[in-house]
Amino acid sequence: MSSLQRIINDPAFHDYLAILKGARNGFVYGVKVRFPHAVVMSILFGRGDWKSRLNVIYRATRQHALNLAKFVSLYKTILLLQKKLNGGKERTTDSFIAGLLGGYVVFGDRTAVNEQIVLYVVARVVASFVPRAGSPYNASPSSPRSSSVVKPIPPDRRYFSLLAAVAWGSVMWLFNNRGETIQPGMFNSMTYLYRDSEVWKDLRTLLWHNT
Repeated sequence: MSSLQRIINDPAFHDYLAILKGARNGFVYGVKVRFPHAVVMSILFGRGDWKSRLNVIYRATRQHALNLAKFVSLYKTILLLQKKLNGGKERTTDSFIAGLLGGYVVFGDRTAVNEQIVLYVVARVVASFVPRAGSPYNASPSSPRSSSVVKPIPPDRRYFSLLAAVAWGSVMWLFNNRGETIQPGMFNSMTYLYRDSEVWKDLRTLLWHNT
């Protein structure tokens, strides 16, 4: 155990162990994010008996967790390789190249889970171009890096309002005119909100149970 402890704390092994820790954190985070989402979606929109719904929940959670674990470990591995090839120095383009290759390999297969993750990332990238406000968000106390390296600055309220208006106007137009182009999970949610609310038979199906 003492030998293992020395290896764990040896700076020479830090970059390699960071790959392992990244895979672990990716898996855990994927479970935390996907499992409750899959449960809620299964309750609201799931079909079939509960055994088949539980199978869907398991498969979605497993895929999300494993893909995040794969991406984090692959990303860190490619970063390390580039650093070694560049004489131990990191370049600003290294993260883009590592993310590019990792994204293609891990998330390039179009599945429902991958599509949701990719669309979430796309939305965050697009939102990053909205002009920023003057004061940063409070750094998360659970992250030692956030307090010393970066404090996210929220979007300027005026520009964010425009982004919200354009986004919602666009998605509602798509829903009504080109619904087949919307991501299936979002399409199901919008159908429940905007189309199922147009149909009822009695007081029960008006206020309590969806038809």
